[in-house]
Amino acid sequence: MIRSYFKIVCLSATLFVLAFTSCKDEPKKPKQAEVTFKKEGTLQLIKTANDSVVSTLDIEIADNEFETQTGLMYRESMKANRGMLFIFPNEQPRSFYMKNTRFALDIIYLDTNKTIVSFQQNAQPFNEGSLPSNAAAKYVLEVNAGLVETWNLEVGDKMTFSKTN
Repeated sequence: MIRSYFKIVCLSATLFVLAFTSCKDEPKKPKQAEVTFKKEGTLQLIKTANDSVVSTLDIEIADNEFETQTGLMYRESMKANRGMLFIFPNEQPRSFYMKNTRFALDIIYLDTNKTIVSFQQNAQPFNEGSLPSNAAAKYVLEVNAGLVETWNLEVGDKMTFSKTN
């Protein structure tokens, strides 16, 4: 009889512990919806030394507060022939970071004349450190890491872009 009582107490205690600890699950995080690319324009990067087109990209355009704050966050990757162009209402020193960005980027800063003023190469995923423009910029282009070097871009090179209808 004492053994049966002891088994019941042990079983009850075990069930209590299991029930109590199962209530302390990690807080559920809302599932982030997959963000997909939406072509909103075409962009060309131009070497000023010989006036040649270095690359033509399909771009998404971020030109309002929500889009500029979100950028490429929560995406798993981006195809090589794509980028995101941020268009700001004025030219001033800018600073970006990689919060919630899951893949490495090159960040290209351009002035009002669409001339490259500086860039940050190989910005690391999830790094919340400041990545400043080092000069006044009106436009910022994000592309996959390594492309600034591949294209041999330099300060003074230019871009042109057009929006799709």
